[in-house]
Amino acid sequence: MLVLGLETSCDETGVALYDSERGLLADALFSQIEQHRVFGGVVPELASRDHVKRMLPLIREVLAEAGAERTQIGAIAYTAGPGLVGALLVGASCAQALAFAWGIPAVGVHHMEGHLLAPMLEEQPPAFPFVALLVSGGHTQLVRVDGIGRYQLLGESLDDAAGEAFDKTAKLMGLPYPGGPEIARLAEVGTPGRFTFPRPMTDRPGLDFSFSGLKTFTLNTWTQCRDAGDASEQTRADVALAFQQAVVDTLTIKCRRALKQTGLNSLVIAGGVSANQALRQSLEKMLGEFKGQVFYARPRFCTDNGAMIAYAGCQRLLAGQQDGPAIGVQARWPMEQLPAI
Repeated sequence: MLVLGLETSCDETGVALYDSERGLLADALFSQIEQHRVFGGVVPELASRDHVKRMLPLIREVLAEAGAERTQIGAIAYTAGPGLVGALLVGASCAQALAFAWGIPAVGVHHMEGHLLAPMLEEQPPAFPFVALLVSGGHTQLVRVDGIGRYQLLGESLDDAAGEAFDKTAKLMGLPYPGGPEIARLAEVGTPGRFTFPRPMTDRPGLDFSFSGLKTFTLNTWTQCRDAGDASEQTRADVALAFQQAVVDTLTIKCRRALKQTGLNSLVIAGGVSANQALRQSLEKMLGEFKGQVFYARPRFCTDNGAMIAYAGCQRLLAGQQDGPAIGVQARWPMEQLPAI
């Protein structure tokens, strides 16, 4: 089955073609970062309008790259949530319109399930069961995964997601949007040990997260340095390193707890923050203690993309799942509500 995947949950338009037998054939992505950077964050109306502009040209580009005709497409998968409602509606309406016109089924995909399954696109995919750390701008969750749709939420952020904390902290420090890559870039030249930040909620049992207080601690530290006349680029880098290390250590500690609690030794990290090299190195070192392995997608499939939606949708379509012609999206959508296949 050849599946066309459409991703429009936020500020990236992703399109891909996935074949159930041959794997990923082609994918294309347009990022709106430059358009939103001037505003310091995503403007939902601008995001929706740009998805409308980019969708059909990207579909044509992917078909041409794969050497495929539209008549060969057997189904369409699209992101139905969670995400920005206006942006989601662009992908959903395009998918349903094309499915109706071409006489093929369509299926809505959960955005975070797409991220969770993105490592399945690699040459050495993880085997079920495993623990997944979903860490992005909108979510920080630990999930036990026994199969597609068989998810048990172990812990989640009670306030800011890790990626959101990266972006907000960067903005408070005067760094450009998106802040995550900027913090990581500065951290590479930071002085280890100059600042020590708290590891939130690691001094108590449980697998939940909280990054709001860490964000405030970082702001106060940076403000104190600036007021003391020490707002140099090196000081900014030192603060960035302390913040990043606190987030990485917190995520690593909670992942270790989750693995011990479940008795598993395979960990998947997915979502935009999974591209952070310091986090990958920390988790790989920790998994060495369990004689286990960390799995993650290649960097371009860590952020939002059409390939993960095409893959996740293909698995559900092969299991007989499809949607009716109604156009429906969900801004909030607990992953535990998904049916198992």
